[in-house]
Amino acid sequence: MYEVYHRTPVGVALLVADDTHLLKVSIRDEDVEETETTSPILLETMKQLDEYFAGDRKDFDLPLNQPGSAFQQTVWRELLTIPYGTTTTYNKQANNMKNPLAIRAIAAANGKNNLWVIVPCHRVIGSNGSLTGYAGGLWRKQWLLEHEARVLGIGQTKLAF
Repeated sequence: MYEVYHRTPVGVALLVADDTHLLKVSIRDEDVEETETTSPILLETMKQLDEYFAGDRKDFDLPLNQPGSAFQQTVWRELLTIPYGTTTTYNKQANNMKNPLAIRAIAAANGKNNLWVIVPCHRVIGSNGSLTGYAGGLWRKQWLLEHEARVLGIGQTKLAF
């Protein structure tokens, strides 16, 4: 297992990988010193995160392995289909998965996503347009959505929630 702390515009991210896959990306509220790594996967993850935050990357191309149930895996794969700069709702996510009664279970699986930003659960909002629970903090969710809108030059870049 390899891990590294990497600074982003919204805090320090903890990145964890094994020899073949990225396993975890989490954001921290406390300020932690950046560390170094020789892991090719973590070096590539840091590069792609930097490109994302610079507005030069819209999709990540990393080998992912996030442990979870078959249902969680399905939810996380669905998250990967949400285009950069757009949002969806838990209700739409449930309908896309042809499981309209599973809204709460889908929301819970989104909350267990351990690949912050890479698997874009920040793009899922409430049916009424409100920001809803986000492990990284609602202010980060809003920042990420505004960042993507700003990069695309679409609509307002300050979202009113």
